[in-house]
Amino acid sequence: MGIKLRKYFLLFFDILFLYLSLYLALFLRHFGKFEIEIFFSHILPFTILFFIWLIVFYAFGFYDFEFLRTSLIFKTFSVISLNFVLGVLLFYFVPQFKIAPKTILILNSLIFGIFFFFLRKFFLSFFSAYLLEKVAILGKDAEVEKLKKEIKEKPFLGYELVELDLSKDLLTQIEKEKIGTIVFTEEFEKDPKFQTLFYNLLFLGKNFLDFPSFYEKILEKIPVTLISKVWFFENLREGEKRIYDRFKRIFDVVLGSIILILTLPIWLIIALAIKLEDRGPVFYIQDRVGKNKKIFKLIKFRSMILDAEKKGAKWADVKDKRITKVGKIIRQLHFDELPQMINVIKGDISLIGPRPERPEFVEKLEKEIPYYNLRHIIKPGFTGWAQIKFRYARSVEDSLEKFQYDLYYIKNRSLFLDLKILLKTVNLFFKKE
Repeated sequence: MGIKLRKYFLLFFDILFLYLSLYLALFLRHFGKFEIEIFFSHILPFTILFFIWLIVFYAFGFYDFEFLRTSLIFKTFSVISLNFVLGVLLFYFVPQFKIAPKTILILNSLIFGIFFFFLRKFFLSFFSAYLLEKVAILGKDAEVEKLKKEIKEKPFLGYELVELDLSKDLLTQIEKEKIGTIVFTEEFEKDPKFQTLFYNLLFLGKNFLDFPSFYEKILEKIPVTLISKVWFFENLREGEKRIYDRFKRIFDVVLGSIILILTLPIWLIIALAIKLEDRGPVFYIQDRVGKNKKIFKLIKFRSMILDAEKKGAKWADVKDKRITKVGKIIRQLHFDELPQMINVIKGDISLIGPRPERPEFVEKLEKEIPYYNLRHIIKPGFTGWAQIKFRYARSVEDSLEKFQYDLYYIKNRSLFLDLKILLKTVNLFFKKE
């Protein structure tokens, strides 16, 4: 069973338990006097609330099995508490519902919180032991070994790795081990011996995928060291994205303007704090590389000391001594990025896309990372797929990882993926760097 289908199962049971929890809460609240009409009268307002809750669950990663592996009790308590507060605000500010379900909301949150926690514990355990598809990977490479390690360490992805002996008959081994999927690197794809094997597998109902496609499916990034220029011709069709780009531009201007207006009070507080700390400029304007390598001025709140780069451009360290006290706070909350809404409205960047890099770093990275210049075929973004999947880049190696996520976005970008990234970006405000 694929990872996406597993997430849909989790979502289905969440919806089921949300309404079951509401029913039980009403039953307990009206114990001895409960009638089914009471339940029906609460369905509409609580359906609206449940929809909001599900969005919060998604944004905070509760449908990502990787996220659920650690600190599940604390994470569950935190998100249920947040959703309880959202419920209080909803019923307070929308009196049209004509209900004030304080006790019901408390009971519903408690009951569902218990279901929510144990459901995820069960799914993690169950999907790590059952319904696993056997997969064999033909190839020897650092990326191949990395993917094998991921499959072994994360059985909830849905696969059980089987090693094949290339010196023996592969068809017999595949049938004996009941392997469902065979993955191969380019060297095997071009070998006549293996081409015959893949042809015979068609008659056995087996799945077989080239390594970059399987790698992308599992890790949601593109293995840049294992693809050729032919991959780009086959997978990047920029001419087909014109209508999408027009809708995205409208979306950028509208949402960027809304974010700018709603956060203006925060701007004033940050500007005052920066001024009070060292009397220096509030904004930091920096050259960045945009679409088609056009240089533009990126606007941020200044979070570093004056003359922080008098010795030249460098990546920020985890405990960078150049960061001011105010800068540390606004970086933690990602509030230093808010002025970029001006860049979004101007059209320098989009809300979603690869983060724009500095010219000094781009020059270096293009020499170190294959095809790195391709990230400039689309407009850079305020946030992006690489930002929600990986940490801040502090080296060439980090930049390579992020570029692989950028390639995934460039290939698969759509309004749906943009919405997904936007929701996930909310979670970044609550994460430590």
